[in-house]
Amino acid sequence: MRLYLTIPNALTALRGLGVPLFIWLAVSVKADHWAIVVLMVGGVTDYLDGKLARRWNQTSRFGELADPAIDRVYIVATLFVLYYRHAIPLWIIASLFARDLILAIVTLVLTRKGLPPLKVTYIGKAATFNLLYAFPLLLLALSNSWAGRLAYIFGWAFTLWGVALYLFTGVSYFRSAVKSIRVLPSHRIISDSRNQ
Repeated sequence: MRLYLTIPNALTALRGLGVPLFIWLAVSVKADHWAIVVLMVGGVTDYLDGKLARRWNQTSRFGELADPAIDRVYIVATLFVLYYRHAIPLWIIASLFARDLILAIVTLVLTRKGLPPLKVTYIGKAATFNLLYAFPLLLLALSNSWAGRLAYIFGWAFTLWGVALYLFTGVSYFRSAVKSIRVLPSHRIISDSRNQ
């Protein structure tokens, strides 16, 4: 139990609790500035939980599974809010969802074959960071001010770069999973022969 009661895991859980708060602020109250603060806190905790877990040697199965899952939930929630507020087109949502759906299926196949889940790469983390930075800017871009116009420019720059990286890493993860699945039979044959 103590393995899971760590500061990195607490930060991960805190980030997860921020999702419904963000949706409430952005949709029900339309307090965009506070909603952006929640996203910023989410981005900071996303950086800190992994860094602290590695530095303090407090990595856990919960962190390995919850961290990327909460990242996905944040992205889905933010996409929902931005689409609801008419800030992004449908093609961005479709491309990101298609990528995650394919990788979810691949993860299920890996699990059924007894293989470890896909490891999040540095580029994959960078792609998520780009999107987590871009979406608050797109939300800020809804305001009719000089800050909103500036946020629109930088927000779309981060969004397009983030989507490109997100799709690129999706292809990379998919190829890595296919490679693992293909080499599995030969490993099993070798292990079976050694056990005989």
